[in-house]
Amino acid sequence: MTDSRTAPWGALILRVSLGILFLAHAGLKYFVFTPAGVASFFGSLGLPPWLAYVVLAVEILGGVALILGVWTRAVAVALTPLILGTIVTVHGAAGFFFTNTGGGWEYPALWAVALIVQALIGDGAYALARTPCPVKR
Repeated sequence: MTDSRTAPWGALILRVSLGILFLAHAGLKYFVFTPAGVASFFGSLGLPPWLAYVVLAVEILGGVALILGVWTRAVAVALTPLILGTIVTVHGAAGFFFTNTGGGWEYPALWAVALIVQALIGDGAYALARTPCPVKR
């Protein structure tokens, strides 16, 4: 049984943590690898280089939206394919463990599961724009 007193706080902690992770990931791309470097990397994977700029923007906007609690369910669902895409394009071939050379798919898979859980449990406490639950009671 879900504890209705603590569940909103758990959802808040998950939401803010995911938002911070997305901002940190975007910051790594922007400040360390540079947008041009990330675009070049995307090109080396056979992806269109311009997609790097879209991914960077989505990570920043999605991270901020999660932290603020703006349309949390929709944002979590929208960010899930982005993370699953990293498994397909980058981390999948490196095996399961993220400590493997090239980083395995362990960490992105956990991140995808956390996003799905966030979409299922909703906004939590202190959300600015609550998203309605698609499941009718």
